[in-house]
Amino acid sequence: VQLQASGGGLVQPGGSLRLSCTASGTIFDITNMGWYRQAPGKERESVATVTNAARTNYADSVKGRFTISGDSAKYTVWLQSNSLKPEDTAVYFCYAWVRETVRGLGRAYWGQGTQVTVSS
Repeated sequence: VQLQASGGGLVQPGGSLRLSCTASGTIFDITNMGWYRQAPGKERESVATVTNAARTNYADSVKGRFTISGDSAKYTVWLQSNSLKPEDTAVYFCYAWVRETVRGLGRAYWGQGTQVTVSS
């Protein structure tokens, strides 16, 4: 299973970015997908996740500014990031909990990371 992420870049404070991530490979189903981020010198933290039942969860620091959505049939998740702040600067990693077979418990997969820099 591979996760391909895109959409990072440099944006001014107050600007917006849309990240996307698509999973491919041997997939029976994906129970949840989302985004984590890691800033220099800090631990990786959860930003937003969405389950295959469309339940979402957000970090307090991004509530009201970021929106996660997904298409379970396409194994794709998007993160619309608005009102970006310098403290949102980090490498953003796509995440998915994938079951490869009907009897499998599943495991976590990670994308390669995409840099988001918020700076004037």
